[in-house]
Amino acid sequence: MLILLILGLVLLVLGAEALVRGASRLATIAGISPLVIGLTIVAYGTSSPEMAVSTITSLSGQADIALGNVVGSNIFNVLFILGLSALVAPLIVAQQLIRLDVPIMIGVSVLALVFGVDGRISRVDGVILFILGVLYTVFLIYQSRKESNQAVRDEYEQEYGRVAERSPLQWLINIGYIVGGLVLLVIGSRWLVDGSITIARALGVSDLVIGLTIVAAGTSLPELATSVVASLKGERDIAVGNVVGSNIFNILAVLGLSAMVAPDGVNVSTAALGFDMPVMIAVAIACLPVFASGNLIARWEGFVFVGYYIAYTIYLILDSTNHDSLPLYSSVMLWFVLPLTVLTLAIVASRTFRFQKKLRG
Repeated sequence: MLILLILGLVLLVLGAEALVRGASRLATIAGISPLVIGLTIVAYGTSSPEMAVSTITSLSGQADIALGNVVGSNIFNVLFILGLSALVAPLIVAQQLIRLDVPIMIGVSVLALVFGVDGRISRVDGVILFILGVLYTVFLIYQSRKESNQAVRDEYEQEYGRVAERSPLQWLINIGYIVGGLVLLVIGSRWLVDGSITIARALGVSDLVIGLTIVAAGTSLPELATSVVASLKGERDIAVGNVVGSNIFNILAVLGLSAMVAPDGVNVSTAALGFDMPVMIAVAIACLPVFASGNLIARWEGFVFVGYYIAYTIYLILDSTNHDSLPLYSSVMLWFVLPLTVLTLAIVASRTFRFQKKLRG
């Protein structure tokens, strides 16, 4: 079953890559702005594994994996992917992300928790989330047409604006990429889910935990590859925008569609309500002071992000196995690490406020 899980991950990554490549090239041929391609097709395309896995698990009655996949992916995206990307090179954060997209990410994270307070994200809740996802996409396209920052336009032009032939053969080839990518995503998600469930039951780990860890990390591999490569190539605006856009898409479109197709909606366990979803919200909120501090994610902040993801994963493992060291670990996190984090964020926020006040003065 481990082999099935690994093969599933490989197919998911290959499928997402083929889907993004075909869709972005078709969009270029059709004359769509590279900025729109980056903000929508690429950001959403890298979330296609989450969409495939969560939809299939919801249809199969394993909604805990669907929820864990979305929540775990959002935590992984910010803490591990942005953290690792910042370790490669400090990441530049666009003002629009700070003023608009990060607050939207926080808002939809809170909305998901509110919808789940009664223990279930119903089909009606799913429809609302999905409609909001469509409206957000339309808004992104509208905003991109008003983008006046030439540096941002040049960065997206360099990454997604490759000139493509407009011959019928090129249309067929790129449509083939899209169809092939979708097929690989469906097969890969099925193999990943089957392998994960078998391993989880063998180890006595809950579906929620397996969704929060193995499935979440696996389906986030396209975002990891996109952001790290963008950081290495100096396209650091894309690295951050990809993560924030994918997180919003995960909640609105992926979780929304999962709730719509599941017979009884998506169940939200007490564990998810009491810990994992609040962690997702806290991680989203932490982005504001970090992003706003000089419009930059520094290397030391990237190191802290990665450290917190490791700490979070260790907690999940200790909790799921009822390990004897869990009480001590929880006490250290509660009484030392968390207060230190709050203090650090407060200092960062204070410095940011003084810096912005000085600029206005």
